[in-house]
Amino acid sequence: MAARDTPSIEPDDSTDPAPVPISAAAERVGSTARMLRYREGLGLLPRTQDPPTGRGHRHRRFTEEDLRTIRGGLELEREFDIPPAALSFALRVLAEPEVLARVRAHGERLGRLAPAPARALDFEKEKAMRLLRPTV
Repeated sequence: MAARDTPSIEPDDSTDPAPVPISAAAERVGSTARMLRYREGLGLLPRTQDPPTGRGHRHRRFTEEDLRTIRGGLELEREFDIPPAALSFALRVLAEPEVLARVRAHGERLGRLAPAPARALDFEKEKAMRLLRPTV
């Protein structure tokens, strides 16, 4: 048998391992299936693209990328000593400008945040809008 015909003993890194069920995923990230379901309800797990299986139930399978994302969230919770609900709310604040504005205003009223400085562009915009208004 020629050298080129010998099978490779090197693992094939071109394919990711098969997705794993929630119980195996929980074990791999150091959590429980129940906590992963709780985090999923809070929007802290990557969305699944899997179609429903079985009797219309969706059996969640986790890829390696999903597991890396979950580990990242768990690290944030540990590093900043926050519960999953706090991380979920922080993501909501970042994603929804109205919520951000209300939280910022509350922080300003409490004195924990300095009022946002007026930006030069805002001044110029207001000036331009005054000039564009028809005079009566």
